[in-house]
Amino acid sequence: MERPANPGADSPVELELTVENVESALYQLYFDPDMERKNVAQEWLTQAQGSAQAWHFCWALLSPDKLPEVQFFGASTLHTKISRHWSDLPTDQHEGLRIQLLDHILRFSSGPKMVLTRLCVSLASMALNLIPQAWLQPVADMVRAFQPQKPASEGGPGAEASQDPHAHCLALLELLTVLPEEFQSSRLAQARRTQLREALAGEWAVVCPMLCQLLQSQDSSNRVKDKVLRCLSSWVALDVPLGESHELVQDCFTALSDPELFDTAVETIVDAISQPDCQRVLLEQVDHWQEYLALVNMILYCTGIPGHYPVSETTSSLTLTFWYTLQDDILSFEEEKQAVYLQVYRPVYFQLVDVLLHKSHYPSQEEFTSWSSDDKEQFRIYRVDISDTLMYVYEMLGAELLSNLYDRLGRQLMDPQQSAIWQDTEALLFGFQSIAETIDVNYSDVIPGLIGLIPRINISNVMLADTVMYTIGSLAEWLADHPVMLGGILPMVLQGLVKAELSVSSVSTLKRICRECRHDLGPYAPDILSVSQDVLVKEIHKSSQCMWLMQALGFLLSALPVDEILGRLHSLITPHVQRLDTLTQHETNPGTFKSQFAVGERLHIKIQPLCLPLQPDPSDKQSIVHILGLLSSLFTTLDINRQADDLEPAASPRLPPSQTTQHPVVVVLQQVFTLIQTILSKWLDDSEVVEMVHIFAGDEHHISNIRGLSELLTSATLAIFQQGPREHPDIAESFMHLHAQILKRKPEFYLSDQLDKKALFYCGILSLQFPETPTVKAASLFFTELLPRCKDMPSLGEVLQRDGKLLTETILQAVGGGSPRSLTEPFSEVLLSLNSHCPALLAQWLKETLQTPGFPSAQVSTEQKHTFSQQLLREQSNKRHVKEIVREFSLLCRGLQGSGFSEY
Repeated sequence: MERPANPGADSPVELELTVENVESALYQLYFDPDMERKNVAQEWLTQAQGSAQAWHFCWALLSPDKLPEVQFFGASTLHTKISRHWSDLPTDQHEGLRIQLLDHILRFSSGPKMVLTRLCVSLASMALNLIPQAWLQPVADMVRAFQPQKPASEGGPGAEASQDPHAHCLALLELLTVLPEEFQSSRLAQARRTQLREALAGEWAVVCPMLCQLLQSQDSSNRVKDKVLRCLSSWVALDVPLGESHELVQDCFTALSDPELFDTAVETIVDAISQPDCQRVLLEQVDHWQEYLALVNMILYCTGIPGHYPVSETTSSLTLTFWYTLQDDILSFEEEKQAVYLQVYRPVYFQLVDVLLHKSHYPSQEEFTSWSSDDKEQFRIYRVDISDTLMYVYEMLGAELLSNLYDRLGRQLMDPQQSAIWQDTEALLFGFQSIAETIDVNYSDVIPGLIGLIPRINISNVMLADTVMYTIGSLAEWLADHPVMLGGILPMVLQGLVKAELSVSSVSTLKRICRECRHDLGPYAPDILSVSQDVLVKEIHKSSQCMWLMQALGFLLSALPVDEILGRLHSLITPHVQRLDTLTQHETNPGTFKSQFAVGERLHIKIQPLCLPLQPDPSDKQSIVHILGLLSSLFTTLDINRQADDLEPAASPRLPPSQTTQHPVVVVLQQVFTLIQTILSKWLDDSEVVEMVHIFAGDEHHISNIRGLSELLTSATLAIFQQGPREHPDIAESFMHLHAQILKRKPEFYLSDQLDKKALFYCGILSLQFPETPTVKAASLFFTELLPRCKDMPSLGEVLQRDGKLLTETILQAVGGGSPRSLTEPFSEVLLSLNSHCPALLAQWLKETLQTPGFPSAQVSTEQKHTFSQQLLREQSNKRHVKEIVREFSLLCRGLQGSGFSEY
């Protein structure tokens, strides 16, 4: 888009509504680097679209000499007027508007495509306003308008437009495609929606023969045929009577033979026969069951189309929905009828399983390495879809499916030639895993055999080894009920644990086993701890997998005899604590950090001086965070009290710990607490280190020390807020998360006089005003945890009474345009919490803040603000409704509702 000759120097807000000024504002919106000027231009253009003059200047913007972006805005404005302001147009002007629209669609039939589509959507919206009373046969009239026109000298609609019949045909198909789509996306009362659906379904009698003729005609280009198929997909969503259109559906199958049309034809066929009532109608044609079975087999062919998805083919994924729908229909029949159909279709579904497993095959290692990262991700998602389908199919095929998979896997592994093809083995295990992840297989008689077969698998191939690990993990609950089988499986898992390429699968599997089978892992604990400690010291795994591994070891240690845990625990963590101690000795130039101040004149907050004796070495940060994370992960799952809860009286001779037994974590904390305190004192201005403090809050024996640390952190962070929090969004985020956790886990900390609740409340308000999404979400979480506590804690209640209006005002300002639209959800959650816990106060604050003229936006009227308040105050529990109310109000405040800007 080139800059207009004279865009003008004035702000758009000051400009008159002329075509030239609209073009100037569009240039400013698209190309001005100043975001504030862009926003001003957008606001002005939105107002222009809503003005009465828009009915007239939109046509000037569609002039052939205008730039495509300008023409698009003209077409979008026309759609906005028709869809949002239809009642403003006098009835006697309806016919003129229809003629103008048809004329312009013909003019733009050769492009630009975005303008043509927008004009077609405008005419579709007009048709929905007039059907059926004022426009009895819209489709017939549209088809008639696109017939070959008289010569230009004879006049008539489209006389000056393109006379290209091919372009006219494509334009008509575009119009017929968007008509049902506009109906589906329009907001309509239920009665009106039913009336329009019936009227449009009646138009199918005109649409169907035309589509059939175009699809069969040898003169139709593939571009036209592709558009016909897409048009059919759009109309079948209206539940049109396909039973009377079998010839058209048959033509869709014929189109499968054309490589250029194959993808679209598959999508159309699946759309057609996946409609809610379509399959039931077809299934119940008892006299034609063989024909329908042939149709099902054609879909099966499309599911199993040769080639690897998404590199060689991209259509097989489109057919998966069909199998869900067909199965649901069959299983919905009464028992006698269902038995008949199962006899016919169970063999088809067993074939489907074979097809799906084949489609899930990895290519060769060499070929897979050559794939792009996007292709690999698409293939991963495709396999997830296949996995979901297999899980669903199990409902129809039941235990016989598992037996089938087991028999095939057994034959595969016993035959040296077959077992050499690792993809076949991997696919069968993938099938087992897909089912075992979500279906209770504890009573299956093939799982013992499967557990016996798994150690026979050569896991030298990484992708096969990954699936082996995940399959073992999916059977963790079964292993808990059959612990005698653990001995054959655990060595394989530990073998995978030492390989970096199997990091995610092996660590997650060990964690699942340690969680589910911990009471039976005593004999294997030395091996598990030895291998785990070795891979941790050698840093084989990434940090996140190390955290998972420590969680696994926490589960394992929890089930050991109490007198054994401490020795194992010391052995496990000593290398890491020693490393942590070494890191704390590193320092740069010593310095002192002191401050005494007030946070906001209105809050009168005093912070005590804080001395930090040492400055940290930045190069040590990641190592410190990593080790603290390891300790955190271990302590979150190490719980000896679980023994008494988990074990049934007769399950084990082991006795639960006595009340006088000191928790091993407490013993460790007593030894390392000074070290932790030193680290925190040196890293108070770093979010990643500071957020670790809440990991110890669950231990009652150490509660006073934790409280002291929390108050120390709070005091220091408030100092940072006073110095200028805008430069430290990560610290603000972690600080809000820390206090949200304190409120959730240890709200009694807020009873302390040493904790300045007023300052914390104000810091939360400041954090809500940050542009960074994580910081705003953390602050919202803080308030949603704090507000429910205000009734039970008088000190918090007083702060809310005094500063709740400021909180409400801050949120409304953000929703009204002060923050990105993407943040309306966390703001809505705070408003919901306010309404749930102090509705009377919120009603008062809304009334006081919204009565200010122009607040939170000049775009909303007093009536709209009142409506918003009433809608919001009515919802005290429905989170989805509140989110929708706040989102709509935010769009109103920004002038974006119905503007069409989202399409630019």
